[in-house]
Amino acid sequence: MDKLNKLKKAIPKPKIAPIRGVIKRRQAPEDRIKEAFANVPKITDETVAEHRENVLSSARKYIYPLQHSRKRIVKISTSIIILAVVALFAYIGLALYKFQNTSSFIYGVTQIIPLPVAKVGGFWVSYESYLFELKRYMHYYETQQQVDFSTKAGKAQLDRYKQQAMDEVITNVYVKELASKYHVSVSDQQVNQEVALVQSQNRLGSNQHQFNEVLSDFWGWNESDFKRELKSQMLQQAVVAQLDTATEQRAQSALNSLNKGADFATLASQVSDDISTKNNGGQFPTPISQNDPNVAPQITQALFSLKVGQISGIINTGYTLEIVKVISISGDSVQAAHISFNLQPISTYINPLKKTQHEQIFIHF
Repeated sequence: MDKLNKLKKAIPKPKIAPIRGVIKRRQAPEDRIKEAFANVPKITDETVAEHRENVLSSARKYIYPLQHSRKRIVKISTSIIILAVVALFAYIGLALYKFQNTSSFIYGVTQIIPLPVAKVGGFWVSYESYLFELKRYMHYYETQQQVDFSTKAGKAQLDRYKQQAMDEVITNVYVKELASKYHVSVSDQQVNQEVALVQSQNRLGSNQHQFNEVLSDFWGWNESDFKRELKSQMLQQAVVAQLDTATEQRAQSALNSLNKGADFATLASQVSDDISTKNNGGQFPTPISQNDPNVAPQITQALFSLKVGQISGIINTGYTLEIVKVISISGDSVQAAHISFNLQPISTYINPLKKTQHEQIFIHF
């Protein structure tokens, strides 16, 4: 017994945890719904802003790399564009001022970008105007005279045309300066009338189609180009007519004498500047037709409006002042005589300007 009791004492008794609390009873459904809504966070301005910031912060790790890449792409693209523009202008500069390229592409560039070829006093001379004049020479001699400008002789000839084209555009600058000073102008209507006169006399084709073909074949022009050149010439002639008062007085004096009964042939032999006709009483050597290329269109127009024995007024052909008389009419031609007075060349009036204004040309021939 004693051993058994000792053995029981040696074996520890299991501890039983005490029951803490009371087992709750099962909640009713209404109570569970109330408890669930109680745990839902309330929506306020602060909670909305906080939620939005949490969403944006999680997205920034994707947005920032995209923004960085976009900025890099913009920088690279801008750099490429700048380099391309610089390269283009470098090419254009070399093509124009060093190699003096006259290709259609380069000419088109000068029509868009107002690059200068010279400076006269305070006036810039555009490269486009110079190429406009030069290219018509080149077109005519290449297509009509079969000149090869790639040969040594052709290059020397081309240099002469370059100088001639440059002289013309510089002259045009002085003419415009004089025209502005003396209030001389030429309207588009006057240009159109001059074109109509040329077309009516079949000098550049019998119809509009042929007219356009002649312009294209001979000078590489369209009608607008032709009118541009014509307007420039007419302005030059108008300036001379305004300033050359001495020649105007000579012509007016001769007309007054004729109106008082002076003999046309005698007066022609005395005062006419046409050496080839003055010794023959001013009579043209051959009958004149309406499309005679050897007679100015203004003279032809006047002759075919007169009757036999009638005398015209003073006719300005652009280069001369003329008084004409119809001697006889035979079919489509007339026999006529004239008294001619040579107008001063434009150089008479621009040379004084050249002495006072500095000319700077940016290319060399």
